[in-house]
Amino acid sequence: MRILIPIMLILFSSTAQASDKTGPEDILKAGREFMETFAETQASEGFEANFTVGSLDPRLALAPCPENGIDVSFSSDPWKTTQPSLMVSCQGERPWRMYLSVSLDIYGDALVAARPLSRGDRVTTAMVATERVVVNAIRRGAITEPENLLGLEMKRPVNAGTPFTPDLVTAPDAVARGDHVMITARNGTFAVTSRGKALANARVGEQVLVENLSSTRKIRARVTGPGQVEVAM
Repeated sequence: MRILIPIMLILFSSTAQASDKTGPEDILKAGREFMETFAETQASEGFEANFTVGSLDPRLALAPCPENGIDVSFSSDPWKTTQPSLMVSCQGERPWRMYLSVSLDIYGDALVAARPLSRGDRVTTAMVATERVVVNAIRRGAITEPENLLGLEMKRPVNAGTPFTPDLVTAPDAVARGDHVMITARNGTFAVTSRGKALANARVGEQVLVENLSSTRKIRARVTGPGQVEVAM
């Protein structure tokens, strides 16, 4: 069992009476109902969310909250930690706010390396397998959709079974040194094209030095796609 994050009370009504208060049972009920709704939503998308709500001091006594007036939301991203916190609050006459700890495992299919991969490998379908993992235990965020992975380039070597995360891959170079490129000079809706040669490697969105093959002039242009660069007139 994981160690739960301590409860941090932001506003506490020390003068509330036992018969006129929001007690720990109210807070825990609101937290459980919020998490049950979250789990149901994830189930509809193919994920399984298992959770345990933290405990509270039974002496807790907060100002009364109107019926259905307790608001609950995540105070940290539940997809990036197995120990998120819930912010529980009330905006009544005497508003209060507190944090409730939760242990949460979200199981789902993630994309993993089907075999050892090397730096610079371009990811293809044959390099990818699917495994059931605790998605939110992968701190940098697991890649779960093939369209967010295929065609990207490995930034470093990985072993078979390693979950793909955004920090492991990068967009490949759209132009390489020596490639012939199409240069588009644009001014609003007016554009003129010419042929050029890339003098360095660059990815989409990056600047690259190119040589205009007609004028032999060297200019810096922005890469807009494979073999495509653009300059402003």
